[in-house]
Amino acid sequence: MPSREGCDVRSQQPLGTKRDQIVDDLRQLIFSGEIRRGERLRQDALAERFQTSITPVREAFRILESDGLVISEPHRGVRVAAVDLARVETIYVLRRLAETYAMRRATVRVSALDMRTAEALVADMERAGSAHDSEQVRRLNRTFHFFFYDRCGMPGLADHIASLWTSFPWDVLLGSPERLRASGEEHREIVRAVRSGDPDAAAAAIENHLREGFLAVTAHLGGDETTDPFDDDLV
Repeated sequence: MPSREGCDVRSQQPLGTKRDQIVDDLRQLIFSGEIRRGERLRQDALAERFQTSITPVREAFRILESDGLVISEPHRGVRVAAVDLARVETIYVLRRLAETYAMRRATVRVSALDMRTAEALVADMERAGSAHDSEQVRRLNRTFHFFFYDRCGMPGLADHIASLWTSFPWDVLLGSPERLRASGEEHREIVRAVRSGDPDAAAAAIENHLREGFLAVTAHLGGDETTDPFDDDLV
């Protein structure tokens, strides 16, 4: 079975409109760093780039603004939003609640063949990291996670997680070589836990992975790199 985020099933599905294609492409450009945080987005230039009229570009901006990826400023146009640490914290909390539950459910539903595919995805991700191909790493990372979430038996839960992923600052997280190396071992721990058939172990592995990713983003943004909203003394 081919890799899903190296060839992401969700991103390969036919996009319904030109607007949807522009939304998807702009997300990828922002998360890859090709379009940088704070950069102004000109409607006419993007319409020319995507060979379309201004209307679908304007509609795409509205969707991306609701995701927190762009911001519209009166008389100044649209620019890529800076990363808001408070928003990231909220998304992290929601992701950890949803993804932990999805992983518990997926653990008792995956097959031995599924696990071989998951291991192959981790190996593909590590090769992409060694080649410094951050865009491929990002795609494979998503494929790896949704390989499990899509097997949780609740399609609506997987869709909810997907909506949270659109707002997480992957350009910050996956741009760090140190984080990429640590993430690789965390992915392998997730595979080991799921292969054991223990939902509690799988939940603990995904919780640790999400926590370490959140703390890496926090450190990058200059916040307290040791503070987790799930710490007992903060709940």
